[in-house]
Amino acid sequence: MTDLLTNWADWLPQLLKGLGISLQLTGFALALGLPLGLVLALASSARGPALRWPAIALVEIGRGAPALVVLQMVYYGLPSAGLNLSAFLSGAIALALTTAAYTSEILRAGINAVPQGEVEAGQALGMTRQDILRFVVIPQGVIFAVPALMGFAILIFQATALTFTIAIPELLARAYRIGAATYLYLDVLILAGLVYLAVTIPFGWLVNRAARRLGSHLG
Repeated sequence: MTDLLTNWADWLPQLLKGLGISLQLTGFALALGLPLGLVLALASSARGPALRWPAIALVEIGRGAPALVVLQMVYYGLPSAGLNLSAFLSGAIALALTTAAYTSEILRAGINAVPQGEVEAGQALGMTRQDILRFVVIPQGVIFAVPALMGFAILIFQATALTFTIAIPELLARAYRIGAATYLYLDVLILAGLVYLAVTIPFGWLVNRAARRLGSHLG
């Protein structure tokens, strides 16, 4: 047990560096994916079929394709088309595309949850359709979607572990590197799992708290 704790103390700084990269990937994926998800949510709810059906098709393809497949397509596929990206940027873009596909449905549900009375109130005040959408529907719809979006952020953070397949030195990649050098795979992977839990458990608590507060507000 003493040897295990000593090893963990030696390995932890390296894993924390990997955790920083995992968090950066998560931040980039959310920063790029959430706005794109909102655009897809609005497009898939549009009245015109020329806009709605292509958006729905993109969402379904994005949700149907495993994140690992999207990651491999971006990292290995884009260079064949003449676009060379770094491993980090490829990972961030791939996770952002997955984020956009899934959060579009979350955001669309939030937008649809806005009471019709709010829209009618905007119409009574003489607001245009675009202003109602921008100042009434979208802000409230995003608020309704916040707990689910926070929960999805945890999944994207966990999905950053997939980027070890393209040599990004994130948390899991560093754990494998330590395991390859020491042959103590189980010990280091347990420590990596604890580091993941140190992030996901507190954030999961925040998700539950946000959901309860939103539920009491709506109630």
